[in-house]
Amino acid sequence: MNQRFVWWQYLLSLIVLVVIWELAAISISNAVFPGPVPAILALFDSRQGELPFHFLISSYRVISSLLAALFFAVPLGLILGRNLTLDRLISPMVYVIYPIPKIVFFPLIMILLGIGDASKIFIITLIVFFQVLVTTRDAVREVSPDSIYSARSLGARGWQIYFHVIIPSSLPKLLTAVRISLGTAIAVLFLAETVAGSSGLGYYILSAMYRREYNEMFAGIISMGVLGLTIYLLLETLENRLCKWQRL
Repeated sequence: MNQRFVWWQYLLSLIVLVVIWELAAISISNAVFPGPVPAILALFDSRQGELPFHFLISSYRVISSLLAALFFAVPLGLILGRNLTLDRLISPMVYVIYPIPKIVFFPLIMILLGIGDASKIFIITLIVFFQVLVTTRDAVREVSPDSIYSARSLGARGWQIYFHVIIPSSLPKLLTAVRISLGTAIAVLFLAETVAGSSGLGYYILSAMYRREYNEMFAGIISMGVLGLTIYLLLETLENRLCKWQRL
């Protein structure tokens, strides 16, 4: 029942956004800013053209980046959260690098890795890595010592404590960090695809703008929004399945 209500909330939000968009288009009254109907029609027309290809390319880049960031950041965060000696050694380096906008390294990354998928995936992974790392480490630190002592009294040792206490306790905050990082990842993806490349939704949107095909441009924008929303809902579904105790 609660899950159905959530879906109705999404539908209602979508309707409200479409109405606001239509009112804004009427107020501006400029071909550069078409209304939702022409943009949506262009979206369906584009399914027979290049848009699905660019959508799949961008999906591959974002999902690969998120998985790569999780693969490296989560284990390191779990270790740093429990090993104070190692944390004191590595944390200062993290604090120095973390505030630096990683996108400034993109020109260097393009020189080293080229303008293909590798450079785009690397820059997104780099940005998401630090966000997930810091959140995971802090989440591990906040695990109740009583929970760990209880597990030890039952005979849990080493990795058993991680799998049965620390990881389940940290998982909600970890998934929240991934959802927050998703917006950053797609924003960086758009920038990377417009600066360098000949594929992806960013390239498609910029190309449509240069050709003054504004309906197609907004079709690309909608597609990028659909990409972000789809991954967000998948993460939310994953959290609902893995963290059922939060809804009790």
